[in-house]
Amino acid sequence: MKLLSHTVGILTHPDSEWATIRQERENKLSVFLTHVPFLALIPVLATFYGVTQVGWGFNGNHMYLTQQSAASLAVVSYFANCFMVYALGEFIDWMTETFAEGEMEKGRGMTMAVFLMTPVFLSGLVFAYPHLWLCAVVAFAGVAWAVYLCYEGMPILMKIPKERAFMFSSSVMTVGLVLLVILKVASVIVWSIGIGPEYSSMPS
Repeated sequence: MKLLSHTVGILTHPDSEWATIRQERENKLSVFLTHVPFLALIPVLATFYGVTQVGWGFNGNHMYLTQQSAASLAVVSYFANCFMVYALGEFIDWMTETFAEGEMEKGRGMTMAVFLMTPVFLSGLVFAYPHLWLCAVVAFAGVAWAVYLCYEGMPILMKIPKERAFMFSSSVMTVGLVLLVILKVASVIVWSIGIGPEYSSMPS
């Protein structure tokens, strides 16, 4: 129930939802386990359906993945999504030592990471219909909302001045980009050892 209410709240009225989230006293592992395993499934399942049943559309042609190939990539993507959120949360907590000045509560990093990634995961629903431009626009919107949530929510959740929150948020965005690059490099390595895509000309 909390997952649903927070998800709706962070999308529709983020300021008041950040304040509500701040009042809760859950440990980082609890926040992670009650949200991320479910949210991370959204883009994975949508993509699996899209690439095996609908197909990527290119100039009127459609390209599919075999179910076995799509399943392997789905498992890898799922754990990569979970890892990225957890790592981002740990980095945010670590960076509190730089930005705290005795005010900031440690342990809030995971909460921040989880709710920043919520719109990104939800935007993954679009991959059930994998049209290149549609997916690009919706994915960009999800990332843009995550950036907005970071800059808007940091001073509320961490209870720090807006000037310092801006610097903290910029650092979080930088770390997020670094993690994304690391995952991309890791995916290339995984593909090179044989867990790469196998294409098909028809739904599988």
